[in-house]
Amino acid sequence: MTTQNLSYPVGPFDPSTDSSASQRALWMLTIAQFPAQMRAAIAGLSDDELYWRYRPGGWTIRQVVHHCADSHLNAYTRFKLALTEENPTIKPYEEARWAELVDSKLPLEPSLQLLEGLHLRWYTLLQNMTEADFERTFSHPEHGTVFSLSLTLDNYDWHCRHHEAHILQARRQRFME
Repeated sequence: MTTQNLSYPVGPFDPSTDSSASQRALWMLTIAQFPAQMRAAIAGLSDDELYWRYRPGGWTIRQVVHHCADSHLNAYTRFKLALTEENPTIKPYEEARWAELVDSKLPLEPSLQLLEGLHLRWYTLLQNMTEADFERTFSHPEHGTVFSLSLTLDNYDWHCRHHEAHILQARRQRFME
């Protein structure tokens, strides 16, 4: 398997050309189901196995799960900022450095519980957004880009699938060794 495939097992993010209500409903379903899918992806892994890496130089399974909690908390905050302010400028963060902090070595249960509560709230928010709400935006100073909430939802649908695939990939690789 190439390094590209190991880094992006579902492919790199490619924004959809379809942001219809029916497409957004599918993306929202990913948000709703993600916490249970993460639990299933790590089910039965020992503490030692949580230190498996999905690719050489990549994060451990433990770091991936904690990263998802961090990232999705930031994404939810960005949604709320965009829904309550006019094109707010969000605060970027150093996700790789966050993944190295001491809390990334904790057991996974706190992050799994965080994902469950957060995704329930996020899904509820998404279900009650209007067409106009999905067109609301925030500015990302690092990228110099304005992101709509529809595009952000598309990106987090991908993010969920991307990191679940990393965990499943690590499991498959270990099984084949």
